[in-house]
Amino acid sequence: MNSQKTVYREDYLPYPYSIQNVSLYFKLDPKCTTVTNTMQVKLKDENDSIVPLVLNGVDLDIKSLKINHVEFNDYKYEHELLTLIPPAKEFTIEIVNSCNPKDNSALMGLYISGESFFTQCEAEGFRRITFYPDRPDVMSEFRVTIDASKEKYPHILSNGNLIESLDLEDGMHRAIWHDPFLKPCYLFALVGGQFDLLEDHIETKSGRKVLLQIYSDPGSKSQTKWAMESLKNAIKWDEERFGLELDLERFMIVAARDFNMGAMENKGLNIFNAMYVLASPETATDANYQGIEGVVGHEYFHNWTGNRVTCRDWFQLSLKEGLTVFRDQEFSADMMAKGLENEEAESARAVNRIQDVINLRAIQFAEDEGPMAHPIRPQSYQEIANFYTSTVYEKGAEVIRMQHTLLGEEDFQAGMREYFRRHDGQAVTCDDFVNAMESIYSLKNPGRNLDIFRRWYSQAGTPTVDVSIAYSPETNVAQVTLSQSCPNVGVEKMKADYKKEPFHIPFKIGFINEYGATIKAEPISNDYNSAITEYEPNSFILDLHQETQTWSFTNVSSKPIPSLLRDFSAPVKVKYSYTKNELITLATKDTNPFVRWESAQTLAINEILAITISPEKIVDADVIRVWQLNISDTNISDAYKALLLQVPGLKLLSQMQSPINPQNLVRASKKFSRELATILEGLFFALYSKLNENLTYVLDAKNYGVRALKNTCLNFLLNQESDKHLNLANDQYLNANNMTDRYAALSSLVKYHPDHELTKTFLNHFYHQFENDQLVIDKWFALQAMYASNMDAINALIAHPQFNLSNPNRARSLIFQFSMNNMELFHSKDGLGYEFFTKYLLEIDSKNPEVAARYARIMDNWSKYDEPYRGLMKAQLDKISAQDKLSPNVIEIISKASSIE
Repeated sequence: MNSQKTVYREDYLPYPYSIQNVSLYFKLDPKCTTVTNTMQVKLKDENDSIVPLVLNGVDLDIKSLKINHVEFNDYKYEHELLTLIPPAKEFTIEIVNSCNPKDNSALMGLYISGESFFTQCEAEGFRRITFYPDRPDVMSEFRVTIDASKEKYPHILSNGNLIESLDLEDGMHRAIWHDPFLKPCYLFALVGGQFDLLEDHIETKSGRKVLLQIYSDPGSKSQTKWAMESLKNAIKWDEERFGLELDLERFMIVAARDFNMGAMENKGLNIFNAMYVLASPETATDANYQGIEGVVGHEYFHNWTGNRVTCRDWFQLSLKEGLTVFRDQEFSADMMAKGLENEEAESARAVNRIQDVINLRAIQFAEDEGPMAHPIRPQSYQEIANFYTSTVYEKGAEVIRMQHTLLGEEDFQAGMREYFRRHDGQAVTCDDFVNAMESIYSLKNPGRNLDIFRRWYSQAGTPTVDVSIAYSPETNVAQVTLSQSCPNVGVEKMKADYKKEPFHIPFKIGFINEYGATIKAEPISNDYNSAITEYEPNSFILDLHQETQTWSFTNVSSKPIPSLLRDFSAPVKVKYSYTKNELITLATKDTNPFVRWESAQTLAINEILAITISPEKIVDADVIRVWQLNISDTNISDAYKALLLQVPGLKLLSQMQSPINPQNLVRASKKFSRELATILEGLFFALYSKLNENLTYVLDAKNYGVRALKNTCLNFLLNQESDKHLNLANDQYLNANNMTDRYAALSSLVKYHPDHELTKTFLNHFYHQFENDQLVIDKWFALQAMYASNMDAINALIAHPQFNLSNPNRARSLIFQFSMNNMELFHSKDGLGYEFFTKYLLEIDSKNPEVAARYARIMDNWSKYDEPYRGLMKAQLDKISAQDKLSPNVIEIISKASSIE
């Protein structure tokens, strides 16, 4: 099936020509948009003789081609490449072509959403608009002229600064835009349509007044206020934390209903999925608000880490994405801690950190174990769109975070300044970033470098760190030994005699005693191989960079309980033989919020896995006591307490079981949760009642926490065999003044009482109340997809008049949510869930290969399942592989998955 060409990083060659500037003229028409592309081209000095000019172009109709204003017909356009031999080393080329935005269901290039024009050019969409060397290392200055009907498309936008706007004859108008900064074509953007417009201004640190604009569907202006506030916060934060200033006269955000991704950082004109722009208390949950803040921050931060300095080639994708995810995580944490003091601020930051880790483990750790496993800088690819992965983004952010840990905040910022000093306005590599960081690291740590650390960029997989502790009560000395290992994964398995080298892992550790008190240990040795950095009082960074290393501590007054991988200082798994009592101590008393949460999760995981083996097992009373103590702890924040009380998710649990038996996992998890809910019912009820007294809606970290904890309690209370607490859900749903509380009440009803009349009534009420708000209706579809108990219910949702497979958000709300998050039904033993997967994968692929490829990833780890699931999934993969018309995107995913046994 898979005959695609593989692209290798080692084969990179610079583009032989520079495109000194680009002038684009668009005449917008839904069925036939005409593009006139005029480029000033020059052969680079290192080339002695003229070589062919090769331009990318997909599904374009050439109207004319001129060189130096003279018609030129000696070219070839085949296999999506336009090739010609230029008459000179420096010349002007003008190409007139047309494209069809209306029929562009792939939503790449120029397309129509509703009645408006949008573009998406990353990674390789610009070639669907006009002919160009569609690669990130070709950077040019763009000037864009757009003509369109003023009545139909009153707003016509592109990158940079607006130079001129004027009316033309026959109801047309024109806008001319100029971006003064060099950029690759993947950052090009164009928008045309009718929109509401929210405007504001902000003064930068240098005193410039900048115009901020958010465009959205007519009637939605009031829902863009939070996005505007988030944008202003992001601009100020980047100035204060990183010293980076907005460099244009204006910054625009446009909300699109049909969009493949979350958002796109096009220079000065960010195009967003509407779900990351529109919010009001009545329609958006706290998680939606936090998501908008994070994504707005992420795309704005790309202005420097991605736009001003961009990627040399797509293998370097994590250069911009991993770094920018790290920045948006830090922004979100700082915003969550804003206005809080000391311990409260640290707790708020810890909550953000734990949520990031939950996401990383659920998705990226699984990816590291599957057929698509790759380093954060891949060595090869067939379709670059398939490498917009959690590994590149979230693990990439962890690799940046480790450099931050090794250098510290002050030196990391010095490294960032050096990075921009060296590379502003360039297309560079991951090595260039590490080199800048290393210049500061080596200066402050003579004799050390980041050579071993660079292996994070070239080696795939999740390392495991084995920990052993040797303690001598006679000398009060504890020796800590760390050993690391990482199996070959993904393409590494295909390399004969391939063996990974050790990673450089900053491993954060502390010690407590059996009563939970901190042990104030002191490091003994400090040569490079046993170096210990005191990261903060009583927390130490062990600099693991060999297969096995040992560190020694004195002043260890009693047998220590190690507090391991504090703050999740590296993206690794940890193996240590904790006793149950040690885990209980850590889960109730450790001062490090991550380790305390992690220890509670470990206790729960151990119990749930034990129940899968012995279904009649009663949940350990000591484990239930941990939940009891944490519910009653008045010294921790509500947001953190809500996390402590969470039951581990099924995605994480499935990584802990081999082979995976989804039905057993679901039953065991339900039993564990039900017993917690039943035994601690009184505590949950008392806490819920207390938190439910103040119903004032405030959008800040403290109130996020109140609502999160209140709704966690409600979730446990409704997890009862009886209907005794349905009145709580009834009252909360009817009286809620915000979507967070209303949706939480409805979710608990759908999850635990799906057939009750109250649930049916509220589902119907919810739909009719919000049927004209597509983002809220996405929630309605998603909720039912996650908890449906039979395929008839799923098929009824598919047949609903509001379901639209062509809209990525709607497809994700139903098709993806069912397949990814309804483990019990999707993995039913009759195989109907897998047949559903095949049917809709093929349908989506015929419309939108990029969305289809993401859906195809659901089957990545089929080989890890128990029978009959494994065999049933493999049969569907074989059926898909036998199809004649699969997109290259899906072919790569399915062929790699099918090759695993």
